[in-house]
Amino acid sequence: MMTTMAKVGAARIRESFLEHFGEPELIVRGPGRVNLIGEHTDYNLGFVLPAAVDKAIWLAMSPRADGRCRFHSVDLNESCEVDLKDLARSEHHWANYLLGVITEFLADGRSLGGVDCAFGGDVPIGSGMSSSAALECGFAFGLNELFDLGYDRLALARLGQRAENRYVGVACGIMDQFASLLGREGRLIRLDCRDLSFEYAPFERSDLRVVLCDSRVRRTLAGSEYNVRRTQCETGVALLAGQYPGVKSLRDVTPAMLQAHRKELNPVVFRRCDYVVRENGRVLEACEALGRSDFEAFGALMNASHDGLRDDYEVSCAELDILVNGARTIPGVLGSRMMGAGFGGCTISLVEEGALTDFSVCMADIYRKGLGTEPRIHECRLTGGTASVE
Repeated sequence: MMTTMAKVGAARIRESFLEHFGEPELIVRGPGRVNLIGEHTDYNLGFVLPAAVDKAIWLAMSPRADGRCRFHSVDLNESCEVDLKDLARSEHHWANYLLGVITEFLADGRSLGGVDCAFGGDVPIGSGMSSSAALECGFAFGLNELFDLGYDRLALARLGQRAENRYVGVACGIMDQFASLLGREGRLIRLDCRDLSFEYAPFERSDLRVVLCDSRVRRTLAGSEYNVRRTQCETGVALLAGQYPGVKSLRDVTPAMLQAHRKELNPVVFRRCDYVVRENGRVLEACEALGRSDFEAFGALMNASHDGLRDDYEVSCAELDILVNGARTIPGVLGSRMMGAGFGGCTISLVEEGALTDFSVCMADIYRKGLGTEPRIHECRLTGGTASVE
């Protein structure tokens, strides 16, 4: 059953589709996602703990039989039209996420007849909630339904990741697409990035809210520093693999192994590896805390995650630290940390419902006095994954 907000989102996109293309055959909701804990563990084949949220991209779609693909971005008021026989990257950046999905279906040997699609939503762009995965997954889900292509949700997540990697040119992991497609209401997903096995973890306090605070800092260093961190982790793995044949990634490393060879590792490399190994442990501890409904312990692990990201992995920034430190002083905030690659983006906080008003007031003051900007705060609820709606 759709919420009032969801009905408004779907109705707005349907109205635009009617204006441009006629009556849609299908409307799809592609949710954004958050990651409660487990940063920079995915490419080290570790654990993450994401969830789909109630900020979403809505897509109205109808099949065509003439090979034409007509797209309209409602929020940007921009349109694009291509032919399946003459696909090429578009000057409209947003269109390449859709074209990438089509290209991957065609590469898999699937037959498409063309499509009309209008889309828009309320996933904040650049917030770290993965509006790109919401768009890719919603579009892939819709094409799968319209043309009866036979993909399950995991296969669609893999296809969405390939589209972003190969066509858009972003070397993302699969977490975003996985969470968008396989999210479940009131649940987090403990995803094992080594083999993509997963379990749903309960999030059973209805009085808790997940709240994002956007630092409004563009993540200009995130790409280059991401590659540096990845290389540093690989350097640590190479040394440890020489001592422990079973070590293939930092997922296989224990704190004791690291400590035993600390003097052999460059101090910076040691700190990077130590953070990842401990973060993997924190994700597992967080799931245990959820299992016993110990949200205070869960919040403490979020705090420890940020401290490690700040001090050992060194991917935070002054603005993120100001927002995190400020949030932690507010009664009713169980935990707060940066979310995502770092050097900007959002913080994520676990806030008791009764403290939401005070949280908004206090954080607005911190934004203005500490950052010199107006607040940008997003409250989220955990929802189900990508789906068609009536």
